[in-house]
Amino acid sequence: KGYQVVGAELSEIAIQQLFEELDAKPEVSELGALKHYHAEGIDMFVGDIFDVTAEVLGPVDAIYDRAALVALPPETRVKYSKHLQATTNRAKQLVICFQYDQSLMSGPPFSIANEEIKQHYDVDYELTHVETCDVEGGFKGSIPAVEAVWLLT
Repeated sequence: KGYQVVGAELSEIAIQQLFEELDAKPEVSELGALKHYHAEGIDMFVGDIFDVTAEVLGPVDAIYDRAALVALPPETRVKYSKHLQATTNRAKQLVICFQYDQSLMSGPPFSIANEEIKQHYDVDYELTHVETCDVEGGFKGSIPAVEAVWLLT
């Protein structure tokens, strides 16, 4: 739809599979600690998200966090949310979290309560809880879970 999409991922295999699914032949280069995959309309960085800087990203209009925050242990989430805000100049975000009884599964994905979203983002964003919906089948087929969707502007 004409957007330039930029992403970061630890797994190079996942990035290679993405470009295969897109039927795109990326240019691959080294960029410091990161590996950069580029094709028309998409740039993907393989490596640690904390190695992705504002200079590497350039201007960011919006963030779609589908599986990043929930993949991180609690002690890393504060660092991650601050890093994301700093590297994107507090771009608006759509954040999708899972909520479930954490005593039934250790994660990842981790359960993130609405209160935690507020702790990470309430100071710098206006938070809108968009919706909560059941995860079909739950986790591991038996653990009831919901997705909570937040818009941060």
